[in-house]
Amino acid sequence: MSLSSIALPATATGTHLFWLTSRAAGIVALILSSISVCVGLLMSGRLRRERGTDLRVMHEALSLATLAALAVHGLSLIGDGYLKLSVTDVALPLASSYKTFWTSTGIIAFWALALLGLSYYARTKIGVQRWRRLHRFAALAWVLGIVHSLGEGTDAGQAWFLAMTAVVVLPALALLAARWLTSSRKPAAPRGQAIARTE
Repeated sequence: MSLSSIALPATATGTHLFWLTSRAAGIVALILSSISVCVGLLMSGRLRRERGTDLRVMHEALSLATLAALAVHGLSLIGDGYLKLSVTDVALPLASSYKTFWTSTGIIAFWALALLGLSYYARTKIGVQRWRRLHRFAALAWVLGIVHSLGEGTDAGQAWFLAMTAVVVLPALALLAARWLTSSRKPAAPRGQAIARTE
């Protein structure tokens, strides 16, 4: 094997390093966010109440790790010589001309996850009950992230990516559906009781 044959792949990798970094970070973010959604749903479900399982630390760590991976996913694209994106392109919806719809979906998902996730640290000011209602929209932001991955992701058409996505996404979707069905079946509080709670 000649020295030139080794140098060429290394040069090619270096040229696409930022793109590869973004691609890897996006996959990591998809995995971490899906696990975080699962843990969050388990926290509010029957499992925690029956077994006294405290999953808050794990959920918090997964959420912060997801945001870090998403930041790397977006910011590393600024260094890609082919796309030539700016900070505005990766931070504001509709700013980039590259696959505008799918890119904007990912940006909206990121900001929603960031705001809803970090609002945990301001929940006492927001009001715990109000924060809990807002935090439910994190699942919608996660779904938008999946839409972005499947619509724009480089590996979206690959069998291994679809299989990996199914493994981490389907359990979270099943828990989300179970939670929604459980909530929809809860009987409404009597009118007098509801009024008393709001006073």
